[in-house]
Amino acid sequence: MFLGEHFNVLGKYFQIYFIENNGMAFGYEFAGDYGKLLLTLFRIAAVVFLAVMLYRMVQKPDTRSGALVSLSLILAGALGNILDSVFYGVLFGYERIFYGRVVDMLYFPMWEGYLPDWVPFKGGDYFIFFRPVFNIADMAISTGVGMLLVWQNRYFPTEKKEASTDVVNEAEKE
Repeated sequence: MFLGEHFNVLGKYFQIYFIENNGMAFGYEFAGDYGKLLLTLFRIAAVVFLAVMLYRMVQKPDTRSGALVSLSLILAGALGNILDSVFYGVLFGYERIFYGRVVDMLYFPMWEGYLPDWVPFKGGDYFIFFRPVFNIADMAISTGVGMLLVWQNRYFPTEKKEASTDVVNEAEKE
């Protein structure tokens, strides 16, 4: 496929769209080349941190499997985006190492049209609901983060303090 080329998979509602993302989520960039280098180095540091954290969690017998799955998804997605970003441009000979782009390809434009005028800020504008183009690594990261947010109390239960019940018990005895 050529850059910008696309084809329909399930009608117009699911398309494979070949684009390159030069920045982070939603194509946001900062500080030019230095920002790209800092972003890549930050991603590498985050992956190392996640890998160490995951390794330590596996060593603990009371770690919830859902937490391991969530962090594994985040780690795998981040690693996939790093490999894409670090080596993709070098592989095809148009970019130097650490300055590459991430290939995004999944596009789900579920609805498009003009918003009613009564919609705040965007009323009357042409709008596409689910406009971002993303990749499988992004899906893994989003799924892992979503699982952590939804089930954080289950994955990381807090121990109840017994001191407060001891005070109540002492008061009942008197």
